[in-house]
Amino acid sequence: MIPWIIFAVVVVPLAVVAFVATRRRITAGEHPAGGPELTEEEFEAAEAAQAQWQEEEKERYHQERLP
Repeated sequence: MIPWIIFAVVVVPLAVVAFVATRRRITAGEHPAGGPELTEEEFEAAEAAQAQWQEEEKERYHQERLP
């Protein structure tokens, strides 16, 4: 009975603290403060490139499906 109480009082809280610390570190890494932001021109260029790529993929898909 005593080992279960020790497990509940010591190990479980340590696991919870480790989990929370890991989540905070991962979240901070995904959204770094002061990271490079796209300008309007870069954003519009990326949008145009994506639209062009989608059109090319659509054409390639139809060519593969309909020989």
